[in-house]
Amino acid sequence: MAYDRLIELDRDACLSLLAGGKVGRVVHTDRALPACTPVNYRLVGQAVVFRTSPTSRLAAATSDAVVAFEVDDIDPDTSTGWSVLATGVASAVRDVSVLVRLEQLGLVPWAGPDHPHWVHIAIADLTGRRVLPAGEASVAAAS
Repeated sequence: MAYDRLIELDRDACLSLLAGGKVGRVVHTDRALPACTPVNYRLVGQAVVFRTSPTSRLAAATSDAVVAFEVDDIDPDTSTGWSVLATGVASAVRDVSVLVRLEQLGLVPWAGPDHPHWVHIAIADLTGRRVLPAGEASVAAAS
């Protein structure tokens, strides 16, 4: 048997951690190169939503495109933490009734008030890991 401080999280645990987060990173393509943009967000059902400027490179990169969204919480002093990675198709929210509901979330973009463009990431795949504190290692079968 091997002892491992790294455990995989199930979908419910990943959704719970996503729901409790405030800032995440949108991983996308920008001018044919990988890019990662921090955003403040909300989890709505099983989708991530955030706001950006309609003329931003992020808005262009998340127009009907496959993206990843990552959230984590790391404590370097204790070498513990967790990370959740969601992948799915991002698209602009255009339905007026949905926009009205999203406005009620109170999500104010940190980058400024001129970010009325809502982006919705429909989560297709969701994975997560947690690093346990020392002494709380899980037991795994030896490989």
